Amino acid sequence: MLTAIIDYESGNLHSAEKAFQKMAKEVDAGDVVVTADADVVARADRLVLPGDGAFPACMDALKGAGGIHDAMVEAVVMKGRPFLGICVGMQLMARIGHEYRETRGLGWINGEVEHIRPSDPAMKVPHMGWNDLVIDHPHPVLAGIQTGDHAYFVHSYQMRMNQPDQRLAHADYGGDVTAIVARDTIIGFQFHPEKSSSAGLRMIANFLTWAP
Repeated sequence: MLTAIIDYESGNLHSAEKAFQKMAKEVDAGDVVVTADADVVARADRLVLPGDGAFPACMDALKGAGGIHDAMVEAVVMKGRPFLGICVGMQLMARIGHEYRETRGLGWINGEVEHIRPSDPAMKVPHMGWNDLVIDHPHPVLAGIQTGDHAYFVHSYQMRMNQPDQRLAHADYGGDVTAIVARDTIIGFQFHPEKSSSAGLRMIANFLTWAP
């Protein structure tokens, strides 16, 4: 069993790598590698796409990363490999991003990425720090997770859902902020599970053992 954390030069992957390797060892889920090799992405049993930065830059980087984009799409769309997007990696799953300029996303989740606009103007953006999760729909990757569990967020943009049943969880930050999305063999976390203490590690373990 091989889990590939995709490196397309859009973020520091060290903490994610350590957390996924730790949980893979605990639940006997095989090997975890950080890779920029399209061939490794193509043969991996499950894929993780992190992301740090602006939506257009991350999408451009992914498409320009030596065939990784095409290998990832084939693995997820054609072969149904389990896929996890984290932070901007989750946002890239949307149809469209509106950060700086309108940018087409992967189109795997029916949503659009827009600037966070809290109802209380005193609330600062970016949305940064710990916040409670509110579970909207159950999912195997959320086994053992309940409303009130904490996750660590750092973002100024969020996914506005056009299809509410694809939103598994949200947080309250002057209004609903999408926290988890999913469809078929794909799931995305707006927060950083590797920085979200026991709840985050539990979700990582659940993903590594998820058999959709």
